[in-house]
Amino acid sequence: MKLFKQFTIIIFLSFLGEVLHTLIPFPIPASIYGIMLLFFLLERNVLRIDDVREVSDFLIFIMPLLFIPSAVGLIDVLDELRASLTAYVIIIISVTLIVMVVTGRITQWFLRNQNEKET
Repeated sequence: MKLFKQFTIIIFLSFLGEVLHTLIPFPIPASIYGIMLLFFLLERNVLRIDDVREVSDFLIFIMPLLFIPSAVGLIDVLDELRASLTAYVIIIISVTLIVMVVTGRITQWFLRNQNEKET
């Protein structure tokens, strides 16, 4: 019953994300709204980590399985992608490096500020 409750919480927040996506005219995916709601509720201690821990661990565990339909879809359109494959690879590598650098810099900034506050 505990897992059912946890899964219901996550599904409900996903549903609210869909509602927000419909109501708010920004080009933000509904799943992002749902994740932001989950973060807000966890941050404000409305929800505790233990309220969703087991189901979230399970969903993370099966995440690679969830990418299979996308991979199959790419294989279906591989002939169309081949014409621009070099551009896609360059873009993917560039964006990945940019995200890694920006994430590292932001993390370093947060760690430096946290260390300054502690001293």
